[in-house]
Amino acid sequence: MQINSLKLLNYRNYESLEINFSNRTNIIYGKNGMGKTNLIEAIYILGLTKTFRLGNEDVVIKKGKNIAKIEGSIKDKIINNYKIIISDNGKRIKIDNNKITKMSDYITRINIILFNPDDLKIIKDTPSTRRKLLNIEISSINNDYVKVLTDYNKVLKQRNSYLKALSKKNIYQTDFLNILTEQLVDLGLKIMLIRSEFIENINSYISDIYFKITGKGPLSINYKSEYKGKTKEQLLSMYEKNISREIIMGKTLFGPHHDDIEFITNKEIVKEYSSIGEQKNSVIAFKLAEIKNIEDKLNKKPILILDDLFSELDQEKINNILTLIDDDMQTFITTTEIDKVDQKLIDKAKIFKCINGTIKEEVSNGK
Repeated sequence: MQINSLKLLNYRNYESLEINFSNRTNIIYGKNGMGKTNLIEAIYILGLTKTFRLGNEDVVIKKGKNIAKIEGSIKDKIINNYKIIISDNGKRIKIDNNKITKMSDYITRINIILFNPDDLKIIKDTPSTRRKLLNIEISSINNDYVKVLTDYNKVLKQRNSYLKALSKKNIYQTDFLNILTEQLVDLGLKIMLIRSEFIENINSYISDIYFKITGKGPLSINYKSEYKGKTKEQLLSMYEKNISREIIMGKTLFGPHHDDIEFITNKEIVKEYSSIGEQKNSVIAFKLAEIKNIEDKLNKKPILILDDLFSELDQEKINNILTLIDDDMQTFITTTEIDKVDQKLIDKAKIFKCINGTIKEEVSNGK
């Protein structure tokens, strides 16, 4: 999979941009604030329809404008044209000029793996950050997961509303609640099984990758879910035993919306016992394991984005990471200092210099 070309209109600090990429390695360099991350963010949004930064999508619209467009020619088995139009009224999504209304029909088409300095939050932040990671990564490769997760969230919202209503009325009429609980459990079990399989697949690669990066290990991901190892009957019983507490609190206290993952190395929790460098390497190993999972499941290579990798790690770790990336996988690397990039990598890459909303292609041996 590769993105051949990208067009931007009124996107952040880009008024208008048309750019053609190498199907192998692309290096985008320039000082901070010039638009490097804006460029790779546009690629990411084109694939997943959402930004990896904080804030709503409408913040990407250039100041003084009321609409932004991202358009890309992407080759998988065939070449398709993808377009996302962003305005204050929301987003419109098109493939080959045909409007897409079901998000699940879109986000599984373009597979993108991103490493960004903010990814350290995956380890440091709250469980909701890690659940968001699971949802984004699994949704990009599993169309069914998107639908199940959407249905689960709808039932969860309805169940929470009914619990609050019961709490206010101070009554325990649970017939309708039991119907919602059974629906929640059925959907929740499906989510748990899909997430379990995903983590199991990641674990089949991550330790070896982590060792090749750091010379240390083992590393694994522990999936924590209240649904794991329980039957439907056991889960229904769990809800029944806690029904009074849920009504009092006016919310659902158990389920996949409380799931979490933790990184484990040498039987210790990375978040609690590992250095910042080891935490970064753990996240990168996770991302590279995702590439292997996509190759196995979908029989294709994703687009890889490494944002500001060279400022995050020492040269030895960077070299180890780069040796794990296949030459025939399209890769985007951003950096503030081109001098820090190995000359061998430069020689095979397409080089772009970013200066305040403009991109200039420089002469290199990359194709």
